[in-house]
Amino acid sequence: MPRILRLDWHAGGMTVIPMFPLGSVLFPAMPTALRIFEERYIVMLSTVLQAEPAQFGVVLIERGSEVGGGEQRFPIGTIAQVTHVQAGEGFIGLTAQGTRRIEIVEWLDDDPYPQARVRELPDLEWHDALGPLFDEAESTVRRALAQASEFVEQQWGADVALSDDRVEAMWQLAGIAPVGPLDQVRLLGSTDAEALLRELIEVADDATEMLAVTWDDIDDFPLPDDFRDDGDAPGDDARDDGGR
Repeated sequence: MPRILRLDWHAGGMTVIPMFPLGSVLFPAMPTALRIFEERYIVMLSTVLQAEPAQFGVVLIERGSEVGGGEQRFPIGTIAQVTHVQAGEGFIGLTAQGTRRIEIVEWLDDDPYPQARVRELPDLEWHDALGPLFDEAESTVRRALAQASEFVEQQWGADVALSDDRVEAMWQLAGIAPVGPLDQVRLLGSTDAEALLRELIEVADDATEMLAVTWDDIDDFPLPDDFRDDGDAPGDDARDDGGR
């Protein structure tokens, strides 16, 4: 029978856990889908899947690439719990759900795969007095998503449903907001629920304003007719070329 691995949280809430540095941020209560093809991560997955539950840490890469190793990583991340694994042609498909936030205390040798000693960060606490701030954050994020969808298809629609649990819903708003990874890291590091909501409103508002400016620039972009000589009829050039 295979050995069952467990995360043993020692005094101070620390443990050693396999880590998966990525080019994106994972939030608690949010899903992630990965394609694993590097040998070191296949080895890691074979170890992780012996655990009950099967989980690993995810951190954002600060500098470098997901492939090959040697990247620099941010010191805050999220534990991902594996929910589904499927073998593909040349890769392993994996889906996981973000659960708890972690702080990296110490990176260990990447042998055979990245590992770190981590400390679990406290869960955010919900207070009913935060209701109006939550509503403002939700409407701000949904407005930003609607604006962003005018430019490119978004992974999450502006009408996506949120969890009934308010703490989970706050993290989900952070996960669906159309903002960059550096803003996402700031959100992930929030010290309390109010700070998260206020920061979320700020970055989502900034995203909406930036998208509005971009849309105005598109409206001002010159059209082909703007370059046409006023004395030429739209079809004159075509007729001239055809007569040569």
